[in-house]
Amino acid sequence: MHFKSLSDVHRFNNYPEPEHPLLTLFTCNPLRSVTSYELTTDFYVIAFKKLTAGEIRYGKTRYDHQSGSMYFLKPQQVIQMKDIALDSTGFEIWFHEDYLSGHPLHNEIKKYNYFNYELNEALHISPKEQQIIWDLYEKIANEYCNNQDEFSRDIILGHIESILKYSLRFYKRQFMNRFILSGTTVTKFNKALSLYFEQGLLQKKGLPTVAMFAEELNLSARYLSDLLKQETGKTAMDLIHIFLVSEAKNLLNQGDLTINEIAYSLGFENPPYFSRLFKKETGISPNEFKKQFLN
Repeated sequence: MHFKSLSDVHRFNNYPEPEHPLLTLFTCNPLRSVTSYELTTDFYVIAFKKLTAGEIRYGKTRYDHQSGSMYFLKPQQVIQMKDIALDSTGFEIWFHEDYLSGHPLHNEIKKYNYFNYELNEALHISPKEQQIIWDLYEKIANEYCNNQDEFSRDIILGHIESILKYSLRFYKRQFMNRFILSGTTVTKFNKALSLYFEQGLLQKKGLPTVAMFAEELNLSARYLSDLLKQETGKTAMDLIHIFLVSEAKNLLNQGDLTINEIAYSLGFENPPYFSRLFKKETGISPNEFKKQFLN
């Protein structure tokens, strides 16, 4: 199914017509079971749910529903529901990109990377955090249901933005907990990167990508990069570049290969690009670095 309008969403759920054509919100009844279906929408969705049974899937990943969790969907993402049963009341907020037009959130929302996370990277929030989110939801609901006027949209978007900012803070906490419980992601990432080099895959497959290692570590590319940023201050791409430059320095110090040969051996199809990256990371060109070592 694909939901183009909020009226379609409401009819599917047997709800009354929405109060606004571009924004709707509703609580999810724990007594109401959900049959299996797959859908896409033209809307952003912010949801909080506690599941006792069933599955929510996005892509090939399974949504971890062991605790109260939030998930964030952007337009055109595919989501699958199967035999869902809720432990307690949850909520969903749906809004179209056009609802954000002319408001700073229209651009700011693209900076919240968790809209690109997989559902198995949902945000698990504590009871205290849940209360903060529920309070904001109630403020939105009060404004939504009480004779909307010229101020309503700015007030509602202000509360939605607060939910997004709090969620970013809570994700930072979740990153730290993950670091403590399962060891550093950067160790696993660097091991995968080293193995890629040792197996000669730079020559066979070319430069490694963040998506490549994210798949190996069972994470989305955006989640992996944010997690590494939390642990090291560097993104996944930053770490790939640091690794390549380190290997380039080693080869330059050996003095046997030309700059072009080193570039090709490290998976660069374009040697000038290799030279630009090297200078960006070190402040000098590969030739200058080589001369310094020989001198």
